[in-house]
Amino acid sequence: MNATSSASVASDRPFLPLLVLLFVGSGCAALIYEVVWLQMITLIVGSSAISLGVVLGTFMGGMCLGSLLLSRYVSRAEHPMKVYAYLELGIAAFGFLLPFLLPVAGGLYFAIAGSGMLGLILRGLFCALVLLVPTLLMGATLPAIARWVESTPKGVSWLGFFYGGNIAGGVIGCLLAGYYLLRVTDTRTASFVAVALNVVVAVAALLLAKESTYSGKRAAADAPKPKLFAAPPGTWPVYAAIALSGFTALGSEVVWARLLSLNLGGTTYTFSLILGVFLIGLGLGSSVGASLAGSVKDARTALGWFQMALMAAIAWAAFALTQAVPFWPVDPTLSLGPWFTFQMDFVKTAFAVLPGAFLWGASFPLALAATMGEDRDPGVMVGTVYAANTVGAIFGAVLASVVFIPALGTQDSQRMMVAFAAVSALLLLVLFPSQTSVAAGGAMRRLGALAVAVAIGGLLITTVAPVPPLLVGFGRFAARRYFDHGEFIFVGEGMNSSMAVSQLSNGVLNYHNAGKVQASSEPQDMRLQRMLGHLATLIPKDPKSVLVIGFGAGVTAGSVSIDPMVQRQVIAEIEPLVPKVVSTYFGQQNYFVAENPKVEIKVDDARHYLLTTDETFDAITSDPFDPWVKGAATLYTKEFFTLVREKLNPGGVVTVFVQLYESTPEAVKSEVATFFEAFPDGFVFGNTHMGQGYDIVLVGQKEPEPIDVDMIQAKLDRPEFAPVRQSMAELGMYSAVDLLSTFGMEAKYLKPWTADAQINMDRNLRLQYLAGFGLNMYRQAEIYSEMLQYKRWPEGVFIGSPDRIDLLRMQMMSY
Repeated sequence: MNATSSASVASDRPFLPLLVLLFVGSGCAALIYEVVWLQMITLIVGSSAISLGVVLGTFMGGMCLGSLLLSRYVSRAEHPMKVYAYLELGIAAFGFLLPFLLPVAGGLYFAIAGSGMLGLILRGLFCALVLLVPTLLMGATLPAIARWVESTPKGVSWLGFFYGGNIAGGVIGCLLAGYYLLRVTDTRTASFVAVALNVVVAVAALLLAKESTYSGKRAAADAPKPKLFAAPPGTWPVYAAIALSGFTALGSEVVWARLLSLNLGGTTYTFSLILGVFLIGLGLGSSVGASLAGSVKDARTALGWFQMALMAAIAWAAFALTQAVPFWPVDPTLSLGPWFTFQMDFVKTAFAVLPGAFLWGASFPLALAATMGEDRDPGVMVGTVYAANTVGAIFGAVLASVVFIPALGTQDSQRMMVAFAAVSALLLLVLFPSQTSVAAGGAMRRLGALAVAVAIGGLLITTVAPVPPLLVGFGRFAARRYFDHGEFIFVGEGMNSSMAVSQLSNGVLNYHNAGKVQASSEPQDMRLQRMLGHLATLIPKDPKSVLVIGFGAGVTAGSVSIDPMVQRQVIAEIEPLVPKVVSTYFGQQNYFVAENPKVEIKVDDARHYLLTTDETFDAITSDPFDPWVKGAATLYTKEFFTLVREKLNPGGVVTVFVQLYESTPEAVKSEVATFFEAFPDGFVFGNTHMGQGYDIVLVGQKEPEPIDVDMIQAKLDRPEFAPVRQSMAELGMYSAVDLLSTFGMEAKYLKPWTADAQINMDRNLRLQYLAGFGLNMYRQAEIYSEMLQYKRWPEGVFIGSPDRIDLLRMQMMSY
C-alpha cells in the first residue's frame, strides 16, 4: 500500500520540489514581516517584556487560528496551489498597507490607552486589530498546500520538506531584514521587498496550478464542517506532546536569548543572529524528520525519543551559555571589524542552540506522521498539528518572559523546560505508547523508558547552573574580568533584563545591566549623572514638575529630587526590579530617591508613557540604555525628541545622555544631529575624564532663551539649596560658573561636523544599527577631539553680570 501511495504522490502531484522553493520565498517574506512589524508595533505599545509578549502572542495566535480555520472554511475541492496563491496575495496586500495604516491606528490607540490591566487589554486589542488578519493568512499557507499531497508516509515526508523550506526561507528573511534591509533602508522598503516576494510566489503558484490538474475530494452539500480541532481517536497524546515541544522550544529560546544577549551584547544584530541560528536548527531538523517520517514504522515512538533527547539538549545549552561560552579566552576588542565579530558570535550561538533547535525541528514532521490517517484531509491534519505546536509555543514564550524568568530566574526556568520535555517523552513512551510498541513487548520498553527519563532527567536538572554573576556584570568581557571584578553584592534577573551591583575594594559601587557597567560611584560617572539632573532643574526659572527617563542607580533622579523647587517628580523605568531593589544599594549617592514622597515611579516604557499621558513637565532628563542595546534607539528618534518638546511647559528644558565610549563617530553624529532636528538651538555640555572625552549631555529648550548665570547662582546661594550645593561640590563644582563651564558647543557651529549624519527616525531606527558596530570600540577621546574643533564662545547664550560672564568665558574655553 505504501509503495502504491508513493507512486501516486509522485505521478499525480507534480512540482513538489518547486513548491519547496516557493515555501522558501514565502518563509523569507514572513520573517521580514515579523521583524519589521515587531519593530513598528513596539514603537506604539512599548518595548517592555509585557508588550513584547502581547505582540508575539498575537502574532503566533493569528497563525494558529489560520492553520485551524483553513480546512473549516475552504473546501478540499479547491485547487491547493490556487488557495496558496490567494493567501500569499492577501498577505502581500496587508504587507503593503500596514506601514501606512499603523500610524493611523497608533493615533487611535494613544487617544484611549493607559496603564494597568485596562492598558494591557487595550494593547492586546490593538495588536489583534493590526496583526490578526495577515498572521491568520500566514498560518493557513501550510495547511492549504498540504492538500496537494496525500495523507501517506511519502506525502507526510513532503510536508516536512515544505516546513523545512519555509524555515530555510525564514533564516534568509531574518538575517536579510536584521543585517541589511533595516540597516540601509527603512521599514517601508523592507516591507515592500517582502511584498514583492509574496507576489512572485503567488504568481508562480498560479502558473503551477494552471499546468497541473487536481481532483480533490468534494464534500457533500449537507456534510458538517470539520471541527475546529479535529483529533482522531487515540492521537491526543501526540498533540499534547507536540504542544509541549512548542512550549519548551519557545520557552527555551526566550531564556537563551537573555543569556546570549549577555554573552554577545544585546544589539539588534545579536537578536537577529539568535533567531537565525535557531531557525537553521529547526530547518535542518525538519529535513531529517521529514526523511524519517517517510520511512519510520513507528513515528509516535520516534517522536517520544526525540523529546527524550531534548532533555539533554536543553541541559547542554544551559551548560554552554553559563559555564563554557562566557569563559572562552576571546577578547572582543581584538576584533578587526563586524564581520569577524559575527563569525565568533555565530559559533558561540550555534554551539549552544543548534542541538535543541535540530530536535524541535525534527519533531514536527514526526508528529504529522504519528497523526496520519489514510482518509484524513491533509489540511486538517497539518492544521491541527501546527496549531497544537503553536499554542504551546505561545504559552512558552509568554510565560517564560513574563512569569518564569522574573519569578524563578533562568536556572529554574531551564530546569522546568527539561522537566516538560521529560513529560512530553513519557506521554508517548510510557503512558500512551503506540500499538506497535505495545505489540513488540512494550512493557519492558516502557519501564526502561521510564527509568531513563527519571534517572537522566533528574541528573540533567541538577547540572543546570545559575547564571554567573560575572556574566551578568560584564557580559562578553566576563573572561577578561575573572580576576578583577570586585564583590557582587546583588544579582537579579528581572522581567526585561538581568542586573547586578558590585563593590570594588576601594568602596566604589557599580550598577551592571545589559552585561556592562551602566552607572557607578566613580567620580566621572557621578559627574555625568548629576550634571543631567542639575542642568535640567537649575536652568529653568521655576521647575515644579520633572520627568526622569531611566532610573538606573538613581543618581540622576536623586539630584533632581533634592532641588527644593521641584514639587513633583515622575520616574519612568521599564524594569520594576531596578527602583525596588537596585537603587537601595546606591541610597547614599541617590539621596534615597525611591522613598521620596514627591516621587512617583511609573514602571513602563518611557516612550509609551509619554505617548499615553496628558501630563506636561517643566524639565525632562533622559538617561536610557546605551543606544546599541536593542530597543534603546526608540528613545533617540526625531519623533521621540519632538514628543519630548511637546511635553515641555513654556520655559522647559530637556537634558539627554550621550555616551562616547563603546560608540563610533557615525553613531554619535546620528544622536547629536537627530536631537538638534527637534531642538535646533540646542547645546552640548561635555564630561571629560583625565582631560579627554568621556560622554556628553545634550541640552534643549522649549523656546530658545538665554541661560541666566546670575539667576542660577542666586538659587544656589539660598539656604534651602544646600543639598544641591553639596551635590555639586562632590563633583568639584562650587558655583554656577563651574557647572556651566562644561559647555561645549552650539548646534549651529556643529553643523559641518554633523553634515553627513544619518537622522534616527521611527521608520528606520538607524541609530541601533550604527551603534551596534561600535560595541567593542573605545574611541571616546577621538570623537570628542573632533567635536572640540567646533567649540566657540556662544555669543548671547549666557547672560549675567560682566564679571561672572568673563569668568565663565575663561573657564569654559580652558575646559
